[in-house]
Amino acid sequence: MATFLHRLGRGALRLRGLVLALWILVLALAGVGAATLAGQTVNTFEIPGQESTTALRLIGEEFGDAADGASAQVVFEVPDGRQITSPDDAAAVAAAVQRLGALPGAVGASNPLDPVSPTVSPDLRAAYSTVSYAVQAPEITDAQREALFDVVEDANGAGLTVEVTGSATQGVSDIGGPAEAIGVVVALVVLAITYGSLVAAGMNLLTAVVGVGIGALGITTLTGFTDLQSTTPVLAVMLGLAVGIDYALFIITRFRHELLDGHPVEEAVPTAVGTAGSAVLTAGTTVVIALAGLSVAGIPFLTEMGLAAAATIVVAVLVALTLVPAALGFVGTRALPRRTRRALAHAGGRHVAVPGTGTGTGTGTRGEPRGLFASWSRGVTTRRWLSLGAAVVALGVISIPVASMQTTLSTAWPDGSTQEEAQAILSDRFGPGVTGPLLVLVDGDGAAERGQQLTTGLGALEGVALATPPAPNADGTAALVTVIPTTAPDDEATTDLVHRMRDTIAADDSGTPAYVTGQTAVSVDVSATLAEALPVYLVLVVGLAFVLLVLVFRSILVPVVGVLGFLLTIGASLGATTAVFQWGWLKELVHAESTGPLLSLAPIIVVGILFGLAMDYQVFLVSRMHEAHAHGADPTTAVRTGFRQAAPVVVAAAAIMFSVFAGFVPEGDSTIQPIAFALAIGILADAVVVRMVAVPAALSLLGRAAWWLPRWLRWLPTLDVEGAALESAQRPND
Repeated sequence: MATFLHRLGRGALRLRGLVLALWILVLALAGVGAATLAGQTVNTFEIPGQESTTALRLIGEEFGDAADGASAQVVFEVPDGRQITSPDDAAAVAAAVQRLGALPGAVGASNPLDPVSPTVSPDLRAAYSTVSYAVQAPEITDAQREALFDVVEDANGAGLTVEVTGSATQGVSDIGGPAEAIGVVVALVVLAITYGSLVAAGMNLLTAVVGVGIGALGITTLTGFTDLQSTTPVLAVMLGLAVGIDYALFIITRFRHELLDGHPVEEAVPTAVGTAGSAVLTAGTTVVIALAGLSVAGIPFLTEMGLAAAATIVVAVLVALTLVPAALGFVGTRALPRRTRRALAHAGGRHVAVPGTGTGTGTGTRGEPRGLFASWSRGVTTRRWLSLGAAVVALGVISIPVASMQTTLSTAWPDGSTQEEAQAILSDRFGPGVTGPLLVLVDGDGAAERGQQLTTGLGALEGVALATPPAPNADGTAALVTVIPTTAPDDEATTDLVHRMRDTIAADDSGTPAYVTGQTAVSVDVSATLAEALPVYLVLVVGLAFVLLVLVFRSILVPVVGVLGFLLTIGASLGATTAVFQWGWLKELVHAESTGPLLSLAPIIVVGILFGLAMDYQVFLVSRMHEAHAHGADPTTAVRTGFRQAAPVVVAAAAIMFSVFAGFVPEGDSTIQPIAFALAIGILADAVVVRMVAVPAALSLLGRAAWWLPRWLRWLPTLDVEGAALESAQRPND
């Protein structure tokens, strides 16, 4: 692999003009495709074949497209002492309903004061009108949504409070914004400090932007051919940008080391690709496998998200292995700080010890290496038990909230928004269950009679506030029964009610099929499937990590340390996220829009992404320790030597990833915020605590046993992620 990548790097260098032109062409074609072929993303989470999803499809067939289209609930409330049915207030409501029914894109608005089917609270202080649309929420235009908000705003006045909520009020997640830009700027600053050169920092960032641009535009183009979640492009950009910057960082750092060793650009570029590029390819493959492995859950929308993000990683790896060496050919020695270039020129192109070059190879008065990372490694490996214990206890405490983590698919509206205010009024005046009604579809002959039986039977269940009479379709072949729970949609009691309703329906087998559905039932079904899939997926990625690390380090205990560290990372990441976004701790610090159960798909996505990134750091850090041990260093010295060599790059890479992920937290929507926060905390915990404290402390404690491999496993192939074979072939006398 190293030899092939060496040839690839040499070819990219020699044909750098052509390589640059081809990538620009690919970027342009992706932009044209996104502009001409893109479609709409979706906000619905459904699993084909499940009862709730099947019933939603049947409702669309039996009752028309408007039955399963987006809707909005416009809530009217009067002050204490007044009634919504009073002449003046009733007239104001009627006028607002008339305007709502004439909204662009709307197919109608119900009259909450209709004597036949009123939707008025028991205390007569509130009522709500349902505005129906024939399309799903992502297909509602911004102009149509603004028109709805305008009517609601105009209806407020004379003591009448009007708010609106519902799927029709939810916009589509946007890519980019001020906070994300700040994250990119922070990444640029970290690169500039790391390199000591704005040229190298800018080139690193630009190549990453090209890769993530192609990936994001490709995903946008794909929306014209398949339904993708609205969060998919945002996740792809977030992850692609982070790994794109990091992978280029690893190759450019190795290129700079080759220059400092006195090699010309023509040799330094292919050597950097053949050595660091091998690690990049291994790390990228690991991330791709982890993301593609999300398909193990058997959930189509999660599989699509994983494959889309994996495709972005593939592009980032290809950019790092081809465009980065081509760009290095244009930049040349300008990738080094100006002072270093002058020193190299003065020394005839050979390496000299220049302060500020970032090599970190100075020694103290006793001949020991000095500097921050040298002192860090000595402290961690000297106070091994204390360091390991402190790391485990700290991450273990942060992981405690995981035990109470709750998940849901329900939308959490921003605090203080009109949607949140409307939900509060509905819960206070009608009961918490009205915000998440359950639908029972009776489909077939005798639908009305079976529907009436179910209304009586389901209405008597514990936890049911109201079961409405069946509403038949036009030809009487289907009927809908609406069941209002006494508890909120994300309450555990509501989940139990869904199961009791299905048991009740199954026990009364009259021959006419009946299904429990509605968005609350869909949320229950999807959350249950994801909860079942998460342990399976966790075992899969942990097993993959173990096998990968055995092949890389030819050791049993090093993979054990790496996998246990990964589990600590996951615990700390999800624990901190639960404390902030579910419990509300320090939510103002991260500008959390709302608190409550986490999105159901967040844990499995976080596990997949952090797995790949954690293995990146493990490979880059421990491989240097393994190399030093293979060259004859004693175990403790090998740990310290490898740490000094790799830690600066790992810290820079982690700082970049943290800034990119954290940039999506302050201004992200309620879906993206917790995921971005979990990834940022996970990177911080893994790089700083696990890989730089727990791992070196544990390896120094294990001593030579850390690098032991049973005789019966020595037939396993070796993954040369650092390109040692290539270096040996090029420098036989070293």
